[in-house]
Amino acid sequence: METSNKSARELFREVQANPARRRFGFGRKPALVNVDLQNAYTRPREFVTAYETDPRQIEYVNALARLFRSHGLPVIWTHVAYLESGEDCGVWGTRTDTPDSLQNVKVGSRRAEFDDRCEIDRARDIVINKRMASAFFETNLGSLFTFHRIDTVIVTGGSTSGCVRATVVDSLSRSFCTIVPEECVSDKHESPHFANLYDMSLKYADVLPVAEVLAFLEQYKPAN
Repeated sequence: METSNKSARELFREVQANPARRRFGFGRKPALVNVDLQNAYTRPREFVTAYETDPRQIEYVNALARLFRSHGLPVIWTHVAYLESGEDCGVWGTRTDTPDSLQNVKVGSRRAEFDDRCEIDRARDIVINKRMASAFFETNLGSLFTFHRIDTVIVTGGSTSGCVRATVVDSLSRSFCTIVPEECVSDKHESPHFANLYDMSLKYADVLPVAEVLAFLEQYKPAN
């Protein structure tokens, strides 16, 4: 194993600056998956489980969502919310049992609600209540993408080291070109945040500035 005195942020920036780094690229038809932008994870002044990396994260996500809708492309919002018993959280909910524990994000609670800064079009956006880390795990997301003939998945949300990463790995595993707009993902601490951006950049996704993703969508032409 190599050793280094560099921080995770420095390692990630080195990968980003490498001119020889080959991209997966944008495909013919993208979908937007916004992972768990709910109060439990977006309101740090209200909940100890929440985090903020870029203060404009939700603003950028909303801008992406508007562009997706303008092109008739799918916009997906996921959240976690569990039964009063918490049993649908499975083994994931057995490590701790405090008011802040995962299985205690109850259906209909303030913690389970989407952050009201999120611009969700309830008439056409797809909302998925997922139980595990990946947006793909035991949901209908894969079949929806088959129906819409999606070949590219753009992933936002949190956490970078948790549900975002799990969704990204599952996306690549299903052979989707996968894009992560850097300013649109967040985590509790910078070390896991940048370590996972580094890892995803090397293996699973193109981690790009959100400005580049917005620019692609602004000039996007629907596939025939």
